[in-house]
Amino acid sequence: MQKEPSKKYRPFPPVDLPDREWPGRVLTRAPRWCSVDLRDGNQALAVPMNVSQKLDLFQTLVNCGFKEIEVGFPSASNTEFAFNRRLIEEHRAPDDVWLQVLVQAREELIERTVESLHGAKRAIIHLYNSTSPAQRRVVFRMSKDQIIQVAVRGAQMIRDRLGRLEGTEVTLQYSPESFSATEVGFARDVSEAVMEVWQPTPERKMILNLPDTVEVAMPNVYADQIEWICRNIRNRDSLIVSLHTHNDRGTGVAATELGLLAGADRVEGTLFGNGERTGNLDLITVALNLYMHGIDPGLDFSQLNAVREVYERCTGMTVPARQPYGGELVFTAFSGSHQDAIKKGLAEWKGGTQPHWDVPYLTIDPADIGREYREVIRVNSQSGKGGVAYLLESEFGIELPKDLQREFGPIANDAVDRLGREVSGAELKEMFWKEYVQRETPWALAGFETESRNGRVRCRATLTRDGAPTELAGEGNGPLAALVHGFTEIGFPRFEIASYSEHALGTGEEAAAIAYIQVKHADGRSRWGVGVDTNIELASVKAVLCGLNRSA
Repeated sequence: MQKEPSKKYRPFPPVDLPDREWPGRVLTRAPRWCSVDLRDGNQALAVPMNVSQKLDLFQTLVNCGFKEIEVGFPSASNTEFAFNRRLIEEHRAPDDVWLQVLVQAREELIERTVESLHGAKRAIIHLYNSTSPAQRRVVFRMSKDQIIQVAVRGAQMIRDRLGRLEGTEVTLQYSPESFSATEVGFARDVSEAVMEVWQPTPERKMILNLPDTVEVAMPNVYADQIEWICRNIRNRDSLIVSLHTHNDRGTGVAATELGLLAGADRVEGTLFGNGERTGNLDLITVALNLYMHGIDPGLDFSQLNAVREVYERCTGMTVPARQPYGGELVFTAFSGSHQDAIKKGLAEWKGGTQPHWDVPYLTIDPADIGREYREVIRVNSQSGKGGVAYLLESEFGIELPKDLQREFGPIANDAVDRLGREVSGAELKEMFWKEYVQRETPWALAGFETESRNGRVRCRATLTRDGAPTELAGEGNGPLAALVHGFTEIGFPRFEIASYSEHALGTGEEAAAIAYIQVKHADGRSRWGVGVDTNIELASVKAVLCGLNRSA
């Protein structure tokens, strides 16, 4: 880091708004919501969703009550276009749901986008072009007037094609992308230029989306920008002012809530905040923040665990354990004093002596969103993988990788369920040792030697396979790569090491090491293996053999 960051970085200039009104306002109603999971969220995935996954997530969004869903960028690829067409042709979108599509201000892209909407009941065409000084200077090399002309031409091309969407109710939306880094006066000018083309009225409004594309300032500055636009733009009553915040500074939720106080009407975001860099706004957080203050958000998250399951399955993302409302551990108390306070608060609530929810440490009733409060230092058949992992780590220093927690959690729960009672930490460790560390058939280790030369490692392993001696030798860039190569040399089906971690168990020279290795086979199957030894290399080899044994 720089010793004097001011020589490289500069503070973001404040907005001249000395009589700002938003700090004194209070939110009393929910905004209009628009999910951008299928577009902004999807484009941030290492492996974008296929059509089947997008259809699954779309239905979940509809079930949650979203009436505006940005379904994609239909001019970007055949997959995006095909998804749009399936929604329309297979009548998957209810009549009261608006299908929003994004498009740049380019004629061939606009042409393809309009084509994708034929037959839709309701559609929002979302036009954007970037407006910040850095984008004008670095990317487009255009003046302010030229940037305005790009927006105007795009608006005209869309306007001129609306006649092709006979039978479709269309709302137009414009975004000066990178709004939060744009001079507010110029953001107003380019927006008003688009308004001149589209001619919105109080009866037929357009959406003006003002994105915090990259967070460059504190959330109060974004609120000032929103209030400045709301107070200074022409024909405010013909606009639906919309927010679209990202989370680069970790304040996307705060920026949105302050932006609503500043006069915005609508919010775009994603489930659990999936999006590029540090993510989009988490719509669930804002909606349930309103809910905990007694405001109906207009969205239904009464089965939040089921929503999370669909989200993780379709996107391949994992909801962090501490994600507000949806994280696995957010309604969990580890501390004994917290557990005692929550227990007493719940008893008071159930006794009916308090008219409003006021339970220590629980901002809302977990049951309202289909969840439950848990004391996970007590493990029974109802405990989740988080509780199991916590007990192993807190009592024995066994730090399970996240994916291994997912694998072992159900195994432990099944075993506890058969017992029909709570189990101790020692019993839980015994289950773990039996499932992983003590797996020595068909493969068991008798000896392992390595030799390094010219950056390559050769290994010679003495193993038993179902009790019969087996020798193998291999070469690689490390001991484990050499071992994998050795298995290939004896004709064993190919596999690879997909994940590896290790740590010490205890301290001192005689402390054991524990290694966790995920073995992935050519057919896509994967299994975790665990090895324990005072020699970390041998612990890793044992972990590989355990993974193979558990795959057998």
